[in-house]
Amino acid sequence: MRLNDVRPQKGSKKRGRRLGRGVSAGQGASAGKGMRGQKARSGSSTRPGFEGGQQPLYRRIPKLKGFPLINRKVYTTINVEKLASLPANTEVTLTSLQEAGILTAAKGALKILGNGELNVPLKVQAAAFTGTARSKIEAAGGSCEVI
Repeated sequence: MRLNDVRPQKGSKKRGRRLGRGVSAGQGASAGKGMRGQKARSGSSTRPGFEGGQQPLYRRIPKLKGFPLINRKVYTTINVEKLASLPANTEVTLTSLQEAGILTAAKGALKILGNGELNVPLKVQAAAFTGTARSKIEAAGGSCEVI
């Protein structure tokens, strides 16, 4: 048996430190808490993450660049130039575009973007339109309806 093998007996309890009970007790006067200050006072110290009133790290971080939006809207986007191949006065929806083979997969609601030219009048039903897309569809004689 060695000294480092010595363990207290099972079920035995070590008594707690008696703080502030004189110099000979070993933890007298300041009770091992140093001189003065917030951590030396009675009661609990500051909570974890407290930075003295400065905005703590866990509240600063999401304000920085590169953090994703929670519950952001996901759209299936398509440009106006892809709609130019459709026949005149067609009703354009997400399902009709999939049936026509212009779209292969739908990630979310349909959003029309304004890249390209459109000369065919179409009745477009989508969740969102960009300003240029709306103006190009209406200039071609079509209509835009937000679902």
